[in-house]
Amino acid sequence: MGGDTRDNGFTGAVKVAESKDPKSVLALGRTRLYLARHGELTTSSEWRYVGHMDIELNESGESQMRALGQQLQSEHIDIVFSSDLKRTVRSAELVAEQFDLEVSPCSAFREINLGHWEGLTMQEIVERFKEEFEERASRLAEFRVQDGESFVDVRDRAIPKLRDLLKQYEGKNILLVAHGGVNRVILCDALGLTLEHIPRIEQNYACLNIIDYYDGQPVVKLMNAYGYDV
Repeated sequence: MGGDTRDNGFTGAVKVAESKDPKSVLALGRTRLYLARHGELTTSSEWRYVGHMDIELNESGESQMRALGQQLQSEHIDIVFSSDLKRTVRSAELVAEQFDLEVSPCSAFREINLGHWEGLTMQEIVERFKEEFEERASRLAEFRVQDGESFVDVRDRAIPKLRDLLKQYEGKNILLVAHGGVNRVILCDALGLTLEHIPRIEQNYACLNIIDYYDGQPVVKLMNAYGYDV
């Protein structure tokens, strides 16, 4: 988790229908978070754990994010944030250009730092750091790779920043483009799940999640959607 995973396309997103009328009762007091994952990467074919490595999108990843922007054209986006890594900034820019908005990068939403595992494939990690790999699998939330972070660390930097943004832009529609690991942490928080449940949440490249917040209380409307109608 938190590495470079292959995109398997749309895997059964769940959507709760609601009126799109901004004056509807459902929209009153609502702050909407459009939470996306970046597009496919230049390393994707090799299934490498990239973490904080500053990897570029590949051609397919750029196309995926342009398509996401086009699919969101009927929505109203007020402000756009991203992680400060190249893959998320570029992904956010490709969506934001559909709305003539600038992207505000934020380091709090960086992917999990995987320390000395970064740049390695899973097979290489198992061969070189078998005990670490097995311990992390048994203590996913708290385990910290050497020179890296745990998912608890990610939660402790990402969730407070997200709550600050939700408060600052209350009543607005926010787009945040982040990473597979960070998105899972945010979804666990919204669903009231502990971080041990992270492996149960899929996040494909360029997928979209929608979370509505009513006075800070989250309602997950859409998860891991790719190639959908909002």
